[in-house]
Amino acid sequence: MNPISILVLDDEKRVREEISEFLVKNGNLVFEASTPEEAFEMLESHQIDVAIVDIKLPQISGLEVLKSIKESGHQTEVIMISGHGDMSSVIEAMRLGAIDFFPKPFRLSEITFAIQRSKRYIDLNRQLEVVSSSVRLLSERLHPGAGDPVMVGKSNVMNQILELMHKVSKTDNTSVLITGESGTGKELVAHGIHRLSNRNRFLFHSVNCSAISDSLFESEFFGHRRGSFTGSIEDRKGWFEAAHKGTLFLDEIGDMPLSQQAKILRVLEDRKINPVGSQKSIEIDVRVIAASNQTLEKMAEEKQFRLDLYHRLSTFIIHLPPLRERTEDIPLIYRYFIDHFSTAMGKRINRISNEAEDLLLNYSYPGNIRELKNMIERAMILCEGHELLPRHFPGISGRKVSLIRKQQEEIMDLELAEQRLIEKALLKTGNNKSKAAALLNISWQSLDRRLKKFGIS
Repeated sequence: MNPISILVLDDEKRVREEISEFLVKNGNLVFEASTPEEAFEMLESHQIDVAIVDIKLPQISGLEVLKSIKESGHQTEVIMISGHGDMSSVIEAMRLGAIDFFPKPFRLSEITFAIQRSKRYIDLNRQLEVVSSSVRLLSERLHPGAGDPVMVGKSNVMNQILELMHKVSKTDNTSVLITGESGTGKELVAHGIHRLSNRNRFLFHSVNCSAISDSLFESEFFGHRRGSFTGSIEDRKGWFEAAHKGTLFLDEIGDMPLSQQAKILRVLEDRKINPVGSQKSIEIDVRVIAASNQTLEKMAEEKQFRLDLYHRLSTFIIHLPPLRERTEDIPLIYRYFIDHFSTAMGKRINRISNEAEDLLLNYSYPGNIRELKNMIERAMILCEGHELLPRHFPGISGRKVSLIRKQQEEIMDLELAEQRLIEKALLKTGNNKSKAAALLNISWQSLDRRLKKFGIS
């Protein structure tokens, strides 16, 4: 049986010591409390897996202790100790959430069995958390929330990115480097990793590294103590300390001066900071996720970025391709923004003309998802009807065929063209097979055969 941390709460010293001695011999970490007050203090200061609680206690009953533990949100399972003829209390304890009980007087084997049952329950709960996390990720893929447009997509590259996010989120301390052009959604990917990780109960803090002056750098990142410089009238936590146990996102890390990079590297290696005006080091527990639209490896070769910092940050790299390289995601993304802004603006715009769709599908998006979002927002403001038209996209409506259209014209693949036409029909009809078949002027059975042929679900 693997060791677990156990709290024994019983006002009888002999009983308490007998249980504790037996559990320690079995390799468990054991804490003792003679009163509920002592027990609550230990629950606040230690991670307790199992609490063994006597029903009859001074101050308040064991049932009240059980109820308080469950209501407080502690991830602690409770085993009750009951006297003979006290089955009504046992039943009430199980109703309140106790995982098990053993009677007084007890045999040591009964304690062993109760702990083993609790250990199995705890292990199953932890496995369930892993499964639930996977289900949550799948749910996010299917139902992205407001503000998560980068998660919208069905392309192979998007599925690969989601898979990478899911894997690295399970390693709480691994540094992550997210690369890609401006507007591809690097911060949203960082947010996603944080939400999927065990650090999601703590702060996600974002810092724009291109906007930190040398004079403010140490105060902003490491904090300062009152009186350490003119104007410092109170203690202030820096970003590393504020993000303790959470995630610190360093955006545009490539813009950070070399002198600042050296100080960041030291913190990442030592996991300690020294606030300005303090001689005392503070240990920090932070996952660092960095992002850059520049090629840091090339910058390091040209002595514009520290190579040792690059290696420290790039333990795990996720690259976000520009929107023009995943054109199959464009319809899903602009549909998402249309729905989002319809709700936000109180408008009932739920259609987009074929001509307007052609404009959006054949534009190269140098500003990527951010640019597409701005285009849809502007079009929604201009539109006074229920359908978006080419005139609502003045920035691109008069332009010639874009790079994307030229690339598409070079693809002389009949099957690929057929697959794209089917996907477009399904998108326009809300995945209604009968309507899509009618739109394509083929039978339902013929469409179904083609869906299976191309692996379209």
